[in-house]
Amino acid sequence: MNSPRYLVLGGSGFIGSRLLAALAPSGCRITVLSRNREKGRAINLLPNVRSFSADVYDRAVLEKHLAGQDAVVNLVGILNETGRATFTHAHVDLTATLIAACRQVGVRRIHQMSSLNAGNRASKYLKTRGEAEAQVRNSGMEWTIYRPSVVYGEDDGLVFRFLKLLKMAPALPLAQPHAKIAPVFVGDVAEALARGMADRRSIGKIFELYGPDSLELIRIVRMVRDAAGLRRPVFPLPAPLGRLQAALAEMIPGKPFSRDNYDSLGVDAVGSRDGLAELGIAPRRFSAMLPMLLGDYARAYRFDIARASQER
Repeated sequence: MNSPRYLVLGGSGFIGSRLLAALAPSGCRITVLSRNREKGRAINLLPNVRSFSADVYDRAVLEKHLAGQDAVVNLVGILNETGRATFTHAHVDLTATLIAACRQVGVRRIHQMSSLNAGNRASKYLKTRGEAEAQVRNSGMEWTIYRPSVVYGEDDGLVFRFLKLLKMAPALPLAQPHAKIAPVFVGDVAEALARGMADRRSIGKIFELYGPDSLELIRIVRMVRDAAGLRRPVFPLPAPLGRLQAALAEMIPGKPFSRDNYDSLGVDAVGSRDGLAELGIAPRRFSAMLPMLLGDYARAYRFDIARASQER
């Protein structure tokens, strides 16, 4: 049998790079499109992976690279809007262009990354994720949709974002402290995608991907603090001050937090249908993985503190 051929959009990103590593032993042939292939040099070392710098919003470019592929995997998504990179452009417009390109060249199989609570109108992020899903479901293609909760892992936007904030501030006031999240490990999400891609029984299914621990955000941040060996008070902000914090954070370079993030956190990301179990995956617990993720940092931090105290 011929090895399956996949076109992956967003393959050099946080989830995409782990997916490519999970797919490597299968022998499938993968083409990756990203804005700058040089930023994902590590993936070029994987067997049977080719990457190209390309404008994935250009239909002609998509058609060129889709020709001869068996399926496409769309992992493109943004958590905040910056300039021309809007939620509508990244989620809705791209999906529409991708579906049109697939029809033109005859690719019928699509795997679409989405989010828990996609379609909820609480935030623009969730709303546009839902609009993209609707396009996929109504495309006439053989589709599978993956809806992860907040994904964590090395250099993520959860653990390491809060670690950075905790290192910078003597105390951390926290917006939406009681938001409930079932964080899911990035390796489990990558494995879910790999299994869904290999099994035609996944066609027409939506997999909710979430971890076994349902935790309030303030508990997660305090766990990060403790695992890193930091001593910082983390205290809840009332709603009006939390929204003000989000508005002010939008002005900081890199936009670590936004009002749309705030609104998204207003909807619990805990899931109701265990897609990982359906795919035969035992999810890793956040409490068990956190010391492993922060182990080296915590040891280095404690060493620096001890050395500083000796030098005083």
